[in-house]
Amino acid sequence: MKAKVTWIVLADGNQAKVFEHDGPGKGLKPLKDLHFEQEPLKAGEIMSDKPGRSFSSFGPGTRSSIEYHSDPVAVRERKFVEHLAAVLHEKQQEGKFDRLVIAAAPTALGDIRPALSEQVKDTILAELPKDLINTPIPKLAAHFDGLIAV
Repeated sequence: MKAKVTWIVLADGNQAKVFEHDGPGKGLKPLKDLHFEQEPLKAGEIMSDKPGRSFSSFGPGTRSSIEYHSDPVAVRERKFVEHLAAVLHEKQQEGKFDRLVIAAAPTALGDIRPALSEQVKDTILAELPKDLINTPIPKLAAHFDGLIAV
């Protein structure tokens, strides 16, 4: 009987790492070709200039700035997790993993959930709203105790 392959995805809004677990006592193996990263930027670094200004509809010569309709940092992070979700779908279709565990910062997890395909959602074993992206590999096992036999 073939052992079930479990992928563990650690993510925040700017980076993601994928680890593979293929049986009890085998530990977590980082998948080097599945490490995603984008430089964290602030809104001022993304936007090229200040918001525009407009005249008020009443009052003589009153001007005010126009608010942006979306947070550019949130949009950028959402696009990042959408790319991650697309890669997970592709790899799931290729049969690379049987089960999935996602540990992500709460905001990133909220962005990841709707981006995942139904096929990938069906493989989810557990979701942890924790930012473990910078946790050393030897200490990761403790966070998944009870879910998988690392």
